[in-house]
Amino acid sequence: MRRFPPERVVCLTEETVETLYLLGQDHRIVGVSGYAVRPPQVRREKPRVSAFTSADLPKILALEPDLVLAFSDLQASIAADLARAGVAVHLFNQRDVAGCLAMIRTVGALVGVPDRAEALAQGYADDLARVAAELAGRPRPRVYFEEWDAPMISGIGWVSELVGIAGGDDVFPEHARMAAAKDRIVGPEAVIAAAPDVILASWCGKKVNVARIAERPGWAAIPAVRYGRIHEIKSPLILQPRPAAFTDGFAAIRAALA
Repeated sequence: MRRFPPERVVCLTEETVETLYLLGQDHRIVGVSGYAVRPPQVRREKPRVSAFTSADLPKILALEPDLVLAFSDLQASIAADLARAGVAVHLFNQRDVAGCLAMIRTVGALVGVPDRAEALAQGYADDLARVAAELAGRPRPRVYFEEWDAPMISGIGWVSELVGIAGGDDVFPEHARMAAAKDRIVGPEAVIAAAPDVILASWCGKKVNVARIAERPGWAAIPAVRYGRIHEIKSPLILQPRPAAFTDGFAAIRAALA
């Protein structure tokens, strides 16, 4: 990093964009992912320089960033190319609630506002703990979270944890520990056998078809289908490991389980 705190930051995924805005540090952002939508003004204010697994390297280098923030093994090759070009890169890999909170704290430290980041992260942690305490001892519905429909993919770590904090029990908790989507593929028979009371679906980049879920062969016997408890959770609210998952995403899960 050429300057501290960095004056020119490029964010290759949504979660660091949202975090910097929440920390009042959006003036440092000079380039963002094309998928960045929170807060809404980011689409008007910041140039788009990347997708998710691809990036416009010359455009990023032309911005002369002090720091580029990236995410996961899927952006490892982009991070490597930037590092070879002499750019400072921090690549996050959070997959659970603790990791998401650590990301917020780390971003704050990287841009010189650690106290503000600590307050933000601790506020989310306190809110989640309060809800968990309020729901302690109440009946817990069995929940199947569907991240994708073809193939069917169950919920990742932070999603599974938020379902648990909201008062439900993930029917595939062992899958939630798997970072790769391919390791969370489930068959329709496994969901039937799990007999979830609630189905939450969030298909990245497309609208959930609740009727199509209910019409899957053999699924009429599932309690969630029988009693009409299939709910869409908008993917921008829950499928990225970022602050939105703790606010609007968590609120949507709570409403569906109420």
